[in-house]
Amino acid sequence: MVNTHTRAWQMLAIGVVICVLIWLLGPVLTPFIVAALLAWLGDPLVDRLEAVGRSRTTSVVIVYTLMILILVLIVLLLVPLLEREIVRLVQSWPRYQAWFVDVAVPWVEDRLNLEFSDYVDPTYLFELVQSHWQQAGGVAATILGTVSRSGMAVVLWAVNLVLIPIVTFYFLRDWDVMVARVREMLPRSIEPTVVRLARESDAVLGGFIRGQVAVMFALGALYAIGLWLIGIDMALIIGVVTGLTSFVPYLGATLGLVMGAVAALVQHGDWTHLLLVGVVYTVVQLAESYVLTPRLVGDRIGLHPVAVIFAVMAFGQLFGFIGVLVALPVAAVTMVLLRFGYERYTASELYGGGMLIRRPGEVDVVEADTVIVVDKGDGKTPD
Repeated sequence: MVNTHTRAWQMLAIGVVICVLIWLLGPVLTPFIVAALLAWLGDPLVDRLEAVGRSRTTSVVIVYTLMILILVLIVLLLVPLLEREIVRLVQSWPRYQAWFVDVAVPWVEDRLNLEFSDYVDPTYLFELVQSHWQQAGGVAATILGTVSRSGMAVVLWAVNLVLIPIVTFYFLRDWDVMVARVREMLPRSIEPTVVRLARESDAVLGGFIRGQVAVMFALGALYAIGLWLIGIDMALIIGVVTGLTSFVPYLGATLGLVMGAVAALVQHGDWTHLLLVGVVYTVVQLAESYVLTPRLVGDRIGLHPVAVIFAVMAFGQLFGFIGVLVALPVAAVTMVLLRFGYERYTASELYGGGMLIRRPGEVDVVEADTVIVVDKGDGKTPD
């Protein structure tokens, strides 16, 4: 018989091996993790179609086609709009550069009592490179090496983009089979607990991800419309960037506010439009805090915003882009495990110190060998 401590160490060793493999195979796993995420999101709809009498393959084809149509629709709607915005940004770039050199840099120098205007002057930078051409040659060689490696990274990304839809289809078709196989491999002693935690994690993740995606689209649209109404040319780009980065608390709003303020100053150069940008972001942030997030997401994860920021940064540092993708899902599962651990701890003898811990709704049964009779002084015999 394997005792409890030995089994715990075995499970810990398996977990460590899995984490090390994920860390080593991170770049290769990216398309598979993205495909698994898409398959997991589409599986509930496939199951519903199966429940009304369609075969698994037919249901998968319908859901897969629907996902592709939604993606194509988004591309057809957004790409032309973004293309016009990018062309406008390129045409306006000299104006932004002039504002940065002639207005922003002198203002910062006056406030901070620093002088760094020469370092934003292209002529001075060119002369500096000429005077240190040997060091510049070494830097150039390093940059060229990085660019060549980046070229291979671009090829790898292209291969991943081709693999994602193919792997997604197979994952979607065999999702229930793979889940059943994993369940069969679990040790029988922990299988009920793992299944329970998996179901709770699935409910938390499903609600959070679907709700968060809806919030991101809503925020992007609201910011773009608000900035467009006050006359900001780059409203769509700023709105899209703000919406896409809003999954990290405060990052999207802060980045978008800075971009909107710079666009207002360069385009209009007055305090009125700068204040209007602040009003737009304040109103949308209030709508997100009191309407969008409570209705669409709610308290699905229960993580503090600082914990969310730390999770994204930590997983990004450890696992790169794949870490950013899985940071919030892993954080959500971690919260489910922590709640389970807290529940077990408060029910344990370690927490109670040998005392009986009664939970709400539970009734203690106390056995007594001695009956104490209290005379109330009313002359009646107690029952």
